[in-house]
Formats: sequence, C-alpha cells, structure tokens
Amino acid sequence: AEASKVTTMMEFMAEDLEKEIVDGEQEEKDSQASYEKFVADSAEKRSTTTEEIKAKERAKAEAEETVLKSKAMSKAETRKLMGQSEYVKNLHSECDWLLENFDVRKKARLDEVESLKRAKTVVLGADDE
Repeated sequence: AEASKVTTMMEFMAEDLEKEIVDGEQEEKDSQASYEKFVADSAEKRSTTTEEIKAKERAKAEAEETVLKSKAMSKAETRKLMGQSEYVKNLHSECDWLLENFDVRKKARLDEVESLKRAKTVVLGADDE
C-alpha cells in the first residue's frame, strides 16, 4: 500500500512535470513569436524612421539652399540700392550746385551775350569802313 502511494505520488509528479514541460514549451513558443513580432515591428519602424530622416534631411537641404540664395539676392539688392543711393546723392549734389550758382551763371551768360553783341557791332562797324 505504501509502495502504491509512492508510485501514485511519482506518477502525479511525472504528470506535473510533463504539464510544466508542455507549459514551458508553449510559453517559449509564445515568447519566440512575440520576439519575432517585436523584431519585425522594430525593423519596420527603423525603415520608416530612416525614410522620415532622409525626407527631413532633403527638406533641410532645400531650406538651406533657399536661405543661401535669399542671402545672395539680398546682398545683390543691397549693393544695387547702395549704387542707386550714391547716384541719387550725386544728382542731388549737382542740383544743389546748379541752384546755388544759378544767378552767377545767369549773369555770366548775359555778360557773354553782351560781349558778343559788342563784338558783332565792332565787326559790322569795321566792315562799313
């Protein structure tokens, strides 16, 4: 009777051990499947992230190129405006000089006209003689 109790107990232990082995194998299969899904998801995410990084790098490069072009255009426009500003300044100086010297130049012209008239009169008078 004692031997049958020991045998029964060993059979229960063997059954429990087999259940644990089956459960362990199932748990390992589930873990393996979970790991494989994790690896696949990670690879897909890495691929998506890599594509996003490339797209962002392209956009950044385009933006930097636009900035460089804009800076170059800005410098060119600034030089152009400075040139035009210098031209206007020179015109303004010339106009100021003309305005300041208008009366003097007008008098000089009138004096010159008078001198020419006198010279003409002298020349015409000399022909008569």
